[in-house]
Amino acid sequence: MNPHSISMANNLINKYIWIIDTLRKNRRLSKEELNRLWVRDKVSDGDPLPDRTFFHYRRGIEELFNIKILCDNYNHYYIDTPNSVRSHNFFNWLLDSMAVSQAINDNQPTADRIEIEDVPSAREFLPIVLDAVRDSVKLCFTYASFARSRAETKIMFRPFFLKRYKQRWYMIGFQEKSKSIRTYALDRIREMQIVREKFEKPGDVTLEELFGNIVGVTTSLAPVRTVKLQATSTQAKYFRALPLHPSQSEEVNDNYSIFTYRLQLNYELAHEILSMGDSVKVIEPPELRAMVVTELKNALEQYQ
Repeated sequence: MNPHSISMANNLINKYIWIIDTLRKNRRLSKEELNRLWVRDKVSDGDPLPDRTFFHYRRGIEELFNIKILCDNYNHYYIDTPNSVRSHNFFNWLLDSMAVSQAINDNQPTADRIEIEDVPSAREFLPIVLDAVRDSVKLCFTYASFARSRAETKIMFRPFFLKRYKQRWYMIGFQEKSKSIRTYALDRIREMQIVREKFEKPGDVTLEELFGNIVGVTTSLAPVRTVKLQATSTQAKYFRALPLHPSQSEEVNDNYSIFTYRLQLNYELAHEILSMGDSVKVIEPPELRAMVVTELKNALEQYQ
């Protein structure tokens, strides 16, 4: 593709992003209201948005981003948001990513004043895994686990899902040698290739089934437990702004709050709690209290 074609394609995508972000921020707009905002923005070069062009842009947005722009009975346009919590989170992440990318692109002189945390290996392997998940084809890769001295080679894997956690991308699927569901971090992969061999994902294997009661990426066979955390009034504000888990509920007291969850106990949950220091205390279950206490004792021994 020549530079002129690339520039035209980028310009069109910028217009798509502007329409999506404007409708998201304003929720519902008539065509006249949208056009007034369009003309005032530099994306339009001062030209209005004809009905025919807007129709083509709506179709392009749906084909490229799988985002539908609908019209209600009052001729107001709006974005059709997904129903499930997981789909809604992905939808918001996609729009936020596009909006931030566009804002930074429009303000290149300020780029040296913005600090961005890197996501390891996303650029190299994420597109390959996305293709394999979409097409339900196997992957073969080499994996350098932190727990092993040597890298494991020629792993045959059926990728079912992708999950991002703590600035890292993970793929979840079926490892053929162990015949079990495994999770692999993309930043620990050294080589990868698509194997053009199709597979069928079992219908009972879903993200909700694997991670619906999990904090983090370590799946667990433990039963779902009621977890109660006592948080200081300051920490409670952080939990309200960014819940530890969707099952979160709160009981407010004078100087503290009790947060209740339905969770399976795992490594990441204990370490999330430990990262909050003395602002959070485990009330129940006793097994989780023991996990946290053991980690604290082991850490303290390092300084004896």
